[in-house]
Amino acid sequence: MKTSVLSIYLVSMLLIGAMTSLSAQAESKVGYFGFEPDIITNYIGQGNKKLGYVRITVDLMLNDTADISVVEHHTPLLRDAIVEILSKEPEENIKSLTGREEIRKRCTAKLKSLLKQETGQEIVREVLFTKYLYH
Repeated sequence: MKTSVLSIYLVSMLLIGAMTSLSAQAESKVGYFGFEPDIITNYIGQGNKKLGYVRITVDLMLNDTADISVVEHHTPLLRDAIVEILSKEPEENIKSLTGREEIRKRCTAKLKSLLKQETGQEIVREVLFTKYLYH
């Protein structure tokens, strides 16, 4: 008797867990969009005497896979915004980890704002720098 009650309990817990997992997967429609080619631009060197360059690979985490075509349509606008942010950064921000994170957050806020303005929707969840090189 105890083993059958325990078996029923374990089976019911497994079913509940499986149903919860399936519903979570059905709700998760997160998509990713990668900018091609990499973004390369100059930044302000120390003392404004020299220019450096930065090359980044940018991927966008989107709230819905259905928005990939919308992002593709607005790619020139988004690339321009990223280049503008990077080109105004001083060398110490480009080369430090905290500066890099600040830049990433600024890019995220700017791209969210631009796409909200253009489409009226919240499309971008995060901006990810998957490659970040500077000289």
